[in-house]
Amino acid sequence: MISEVVPDAFDGDRLDRYLSLLLGCSRSRSARLVTDGEVSVNDTVETTRSRAVAAGDVVVITGEVDAPIVRPAPDDSVELAIVYADADLVVVDKPPGLVVHPGSGNPTGTLVNGLLARFPEIADVGEPHRPGIVHRLDVGTSGLMMVARSAFAYDALVAALAARRVKRRYLAVVWGEVEADEGLIDSPMARSPRDPLKMALVADGKQARTRYLVARRVADPGVSVLHCELETGRTHQIRVHLAAIGHPVVGDLRYGSEREALPFRRPALHAEHLRLNHPVTAEDIELDAEPPADLRDLLARLD
Repeated sequence: MISEVVPDAFDGDRLDRYLSLLLGCSRSRSARLVTDGEVSVNDTVETTRSRAVAAGDVVVITGEVDAPIVRPAPDDSVELAIVYADADLVVVDKPPGLVVHPGSGNPTGTLVNGLLARFPEIADVGEPHRPGIVHRLDVGTSGLMMVARSAFAYDALVAALAARRVKRRYLAVVWGEVEADEGLIDSPMARSPRDPLKMALVADGKQARTRYLVARRVADPGVSVLHCELETGRTHQIRVHLAAIGHPVVGDLRYGSEREALPFRRPALHAEHLRLNHPVTAEDIELDAEPPADLRDLLARLD
């Protein structure tokens, strides 16, 4: 996150021009930050790129910026579990607690740093500051994640995700006994107008759809185990959607709260299943990943 007070010299400038000069990025990139709801002015999310800023305005940017570009360095000390790899595609089983790519507060020791040590060719694939990355998992979320090793694969995977041709299923432990055996949460999302660091259900936000199936309910301590399938891939989508229907993910302090009945130190969320057509060969690929040790222990406590 970047927070700046608009100086006198920029009084009356367009917001997108001010951001472009502040961040050293292209005008199109700064405009996209605004239209994507990644910028707030005086604690209010601003989505109009032509809005004039005034001296003294407090501008907060929560979105990732592409300048100055600092290319991540390889780091072979980052341990990775490779589930699948060929010349174009890598699938990793990300452990909880591992940040996907360098950013504010996490300049090194990320998944990308580890990938570059093993697959150096991804340095020129996709965006320079997060090479090879076509989708992400939150730092606290574990499980399967695709990485492109070639430019062709990168473009094909991005297109497949946009067209909803990739099946992604998550295991989640949530508070409360979910009443319906299965359901669809279809509620648009955007940055929260009250807190730009959080996502929220917003009427004019981007379409977001999450399907869920109840695997089991446990009356004591009052939780449900769900399988959730993403039809779209918004930031924090599953966490926000489940909290919105009154069943926040266990361990998710951002969208829920800590409860003594079942303490857990991260969101109990794991990307357990991935199905896609190979970006080059079109071969059907179906992969599964067992939950990590902490989540297995949590599930065992429910037996």
